[in-house]
Amino acid sequence: MPEGKQKTWGKYGLLQHIEEPKHPCETINMDWVTGLVPGGKESFNTCLVIVDRYSRSLRCLPCHKEDTSMDTELLFCNKIISTCGVPKIIISDRDPKFISEFWSNLYKMLGTKL
Repeated sequence: MPEGKQKTWGKYGLLQHIEEPKHPCETINMDWVTGLVPGGKESFNTCLVIVDRYSRSLRCLPCHKEDTSMDTELLFCNKIISTCGVPKIIISDRDPKFISEFWSNLYKMLGTKL
């Protein structure tokens, strides 16, 4: 790292082997695409991108940058869980929306415990 520059990122997580899923919707990746030009009646400016690792199918769920973790949970339940069921493995980065209350609220909504 150049002299005078400060490290601006946190610790990296440990690398983990991800086994190839044997069924559709068993393992998914989730991430955000931000900075989009607002579009549509509701002026969506962000997209929640979900990739099924088995079929490599892609779903782009339009949303707003200002959406709360509860908004994200409802979107995830209505668009993913309702059509595919609950994935066995969900891979995401450490986005604040994913590491905040999203997981605990999602588990409550599904009636499970962490």
